[in-house]
Amino acid sequence: MPIVVRLDRVMADRKISLKDLADDVGISNVNLSKLKTGKAVAIRFSTLEAICEALDCQPGDILEYEKQNRALKS
Repeated sequence: MPIVVRLDRVMADRKISLKDLADDVGISNVNLSKLKTGKAVAIRFSTLEAICEALDCQPGDILEYEKQNRALKS
């Protein structure tokens, strides 16, 4: 997937645990873990907003787009 989640990096910079962030944001540890590991398929803007508020960051600090090379079709 070309969207890469960098939540673990921001959490490490802020020295906040998964449990503490989940409590601050109001979501389960499991759902936050899925997001952190890139296994989530969607995120609500309200959740993204709460994460950014808790970590004092911008969405671009957490999410990155990586262009993928696509093979040319003959």
